[in-house]
Amino acid sequence: MSIQLTENAVKQIKAQLAKRGRGLGLRVGVKTVGCSGYAYTYDYADEVRADDQLFEANGARVVVDTKSLELLEGSGLKQVFRFHNPNVDATCGCGESFSVKPVTSDQ
Repeated sequence: MSIQLTENAVKQIKAQLAKRGRGLGLRVGVKTVGCSGYAYTYDYADEVRADDQLFEANGARVVVDTKSLELLEGSGLKQVFRFHNPNVDATCGCGESFSVKPVTSDQ
């Protein structure tokens, strides 16, 4: 499983951590919310927990919990921390939430 980071995302993660003055990386996840079902979450990661996966690109780290990673597989983070998620089936009108395509057993 993987999360891809663009060069601009790497720069943004490093800049935000430098501004904060501490932190291991960016924590991203998914929570149940809204009319479509899910929304992305962002926070600072100060540790890697037992159920987390750590991704690194050019010195920038992203931490994702295992449950969220199932929904984010193959996603890419861009500069403004906007996901390009190939698993999204639909989004709501307000843009806050999304639903995912059914998972097939051959993935």
